[in-house]
Amino acid sequence: MFTGIVQAVGRIVRLDPLEIDCAGLDLSDIAVGDSIAVQGTCLTVTTLTRTGFTADVSAETRRVTTGLDHAGGAVNLEKSLALGDKLGGHLVAGHVDGVGEVLSLKDGVLRVRVPHELARYIARKGSICIDGVSLTVNRVEGDAFEAQLIPHTLEVTTLGRLAAGTRVNLEVDLVARYVESLLRR
Repeated sequence: MFTGIVQAVGRIVRLDPLEIDCAGLDLSDIAVGDSIAVQGTCLTVTTLTRTGFTADVSAETRRVTTGLDHAGGAVNLEKSLALGDKLGGHLVAGHVDGVGEVLSLKDGVLRVRVPHELARYIARKGSICIDGVSLTVNRVEGDAFEAQLIPHTLEVTTLGRLAAGTRVNLEVDLVARYVESLLRR
């Protein structure tokens, strides 16, 4: 589990296996087999390098995510929660539900179009995870929503680099998914 509070921005060194340079992230407590969210995607550390780690990325993960496909790309990083850690964002599994498209980012307001099948999980004042960043939804209109990004978030994550047309990883609120599953039964 994660919180959606990005701990560092890393860089993709190579794609196969995926190697991440994360000099800004303290890996002293990380071992092979641990989980790290990379751009909102939970990945398992397969080796530790001098400045980061490697992880295998399955064909399915590559199919349903974005942002893990080009060397040199910046990625948001978060180590998994340990029992007793503060929960600063919201509960995030690192299981990307779909890929959205940035419609605009202006004056700190991020507007994103979501796949139609995910729109039902997004609620005003609810939580959403974009590229591994926990955000609060401020407005919902059909298959699009808006979230306000504070200057700190723009500075310490990759979200400040977003532009119209950029594809982003989305994870909807866990509670919304489970409530729907229970109601269906």
